[in-house]
Amino acid sequence: MRRLFPEPGPASVDKIVTAYRPFDHPREDRPFVAANMITTLDGRASVRGRSKDLGSDLDSEFLLKLRRRFDAVMVGAGTIRAERYGRLVRDARARAERERAGLSRDPLAVIVSGELNLPFDAPIFTEGAGRILVFTNSEEPAPETATSMSVRRFDEAISIDTVLLQLRSEHGIRAVLCEGGPHLFGQLEAADAVDDLFLTVSPELIGGEPSPRILEGALVEPRRKRLEELLENEGELFARYRPRQ
Repeated sequence: MRRLFPEPGPASVDKIVTAYRPFDHPREDRPFVAANMITTLDGRASVRGRSKDLGSDLDSEFLLKLRRRFDAVMVGAGTIRAERYGRLVRDARARAERERAGLSRDPLAVIVSGELNLPFDAPIFTEGAGRILVFTNSEEPAPETATSMSVRRFDEAISIDTVLLQLRSEHGIRAVLCEGGPHLFGQLEAADAVDDLFLTVSPELIGGEPSPRILEGALVEPRRKRLEELLENEGELFARYRPRQ
């Protein structure tokens, strides 16, 4: 891996992630929010319904190690269904490192699901490790799960601003990583709540297969970003963007 911008030279995932401390920058009314997304050269966010199939082993390593720097990881229902998540930090040494950095051993898993249509047989629910917090506007009862799970219900549409406020004020979450999908990322951008965007550009084209872009949903106006860092490995690009001041 090499850094192309701002200072060209060799780079490594470990050094980049270790130096990244989003939990040092919470807002008063919400956590620091980062999003991690991937796109093909022709602008698709998934192949055969899964974003995981687009990235390289290095992209997967970057994602898993980035999780270690956040109090919480947020995903939408579609992403949970497609990727069938397990324990967010599986390495025991990594969980110990989190504690030394002042984080909980496991990130809080935050799931935004309007209809509560979730794969409750997926490992994240059945392994009994960590904690899950679900935001929904469904009245359907949630099943008992081996992993500790709480459900917060909205009477009407889920407000992403309220979700972030509750994460900060009621759960002490200082930094949250959104891993998609495109509709959840779109809600966060529409709320002007994304502080960092990690975007992997996969060097492939998938053509006519119908799949979403990384952001779905309407914005009030286009959001111009500022490039903070750009890395490259075997044609795959790893960019980090921040809001343009």
